[in-house]
Amino acid sequence: MHNITNIELKENFCIKNMTTFKIGGEIAKVYFPKSEFECVEILEKEPNAKVFGNFSNTLVSSYGCSGTVISTSKIDNIIFEDTRVIAGCGVKGPMLAKAAAEHGLSGLEFMIGFPGSVGGEVYMNASAHGQAISDVLESATLYTDNEGFFRFSNDEMQFAYRKSICHDNPYIVLGAEFNLKKKPVEEIQAKMNENLAFRKSHQPMMTLGNAGSIFKNPKGDSAGRLLDACGVKGLRSGGVKVWENHANFIVNDANGTSTDVLELMLQMYTRVKERFNIELEPEIKFLGGNNLREVEICKILYQK
Repeated sequence: MHNITNIELKENFCIKNMTTFKIGGEIAKVYFPKSEFECVEILEKEPNAKVFGNFSNTLVSSYGCSGTVISTSKIDNIIFEDTRVIAGCGVKGPMLAKAAAEHGLSGLEFMIGFPGSVGGEVYMNASAHGQAISDVLESATLYTDNEGFFRFSNDEMQFAYRKSICHDNPYIVLGAEFNLKKKPVEEIQAKMNENLAFRKSHQPMMTLGNAGSIFKNPKGDSAGRLLDACGVKGLRSGGVKVWENHANFIVNDANGTSTDVLELMLQMYTRVKERFNIELEPEIKFLGGNNLREVEICKILYQK
């Protein structure tokens, strides 16, 4: 183990058990900073490092990745100041939702069933059950090589559906401040229970390896509806299949590989393109590059 001033680093680290898909090979270097400052210290020395939180909407290649990755999972501080909550980028959504509920604060109930962490949820303006990050975010702490640390207000984040200013700029979300509303704890808890029950009936449980929705909804339509119309439910590729209850989920039910997932995504994408002339855009990120077939499929799916 080598250290940048004692920051945890694991080399040739098998990432499989950290991903919600339960898929992934060895990553050459994975850092685990415990604070925003440690994260920045790594980025200054390793400018090409890719930053991930909980690897919840990420498919990591079974063939591994030769680059450097920073996992923000240990930047998990939460501070409460009256109705304001300040959270580190590595705080998991359900943990933050529960902590807010205990303080009688409403606005994050939608996070209760999310496998992701705050950084990713702010980055993609996560939403569910009529609530969204953009409704409650006061400001986000961001970082880039050129500008260092800075803070953006809600307006400056340019939130849209599943999108923020971070998609078009090399900004890394390191923390967030939310402004919530006081409500009775029982009311908040009831809303969270309702959200969990809905998620249970509409989405695969996290015990069944998956990475959430596979494709984004095209404008004015639903990826699930389009895929369902193309008869993809139950379609299988190696150890993975399209979930029988919702056509926009892939579940890893038989030790599938990343190639299995990408081949299945390509079939789903192709069926929708041929039938509706709509090119679905993946919602999940891919980390890999060591396998030629995977690179080939990604050129089609991610168009780069």
